[in-house]
Amino acid sequence: GILMGGVLPVGSVFIQLYFIFTSIWAHQIYYMFWFLFVVFIILVITCAETTILLCYFHLCSEDYHWWWRSFLSSGSSALYFFLYAVYFYAERLQMEGAASLFIFFGYTLIMAIYFFLLTGFVGFISCYFFVNKIYSVVKTD
Repeated sequence: GILMGGVLPVGSVFIQLYFIFTSIWAHQIYYMFWFLFVVFIILVITCAETTILLCYFHLCSEDYHWWWRSFLSSGSSALYFFLYAVYFYAERLQMEGAASLFIFFGYTLIMAIYFFLLTGFVGFISCYFFVNKIYSVVKTD
């Protein structure tokens, strides 16, 4: 369940990852920053909606341990981000040598960790506000 929460957010930014990786590693010029901002907004919305939906399903089954699950389910998109980077390195780049391998995967791991923290934070905060909202309207007599 946790790993499936990252499929949709990465699917929403999949095409832009190609352009970002080619601009960083293949010396291409990236010039669509306005479109990158729109895709970032779509990523935030997709992370929030996916995590809220998964959290709601767990709350309906009376599993109230949503804190770390909300962070990890949205943050698991970093795993797919890193797997795409492995594919990009193997299929698109013509790098040779151990130094370029370590540099590529070192920097990509740093980007994946930041992506994990960003998407995990978005998932947790959205789920936190969602749970607060649905339990604030519950009336106890």
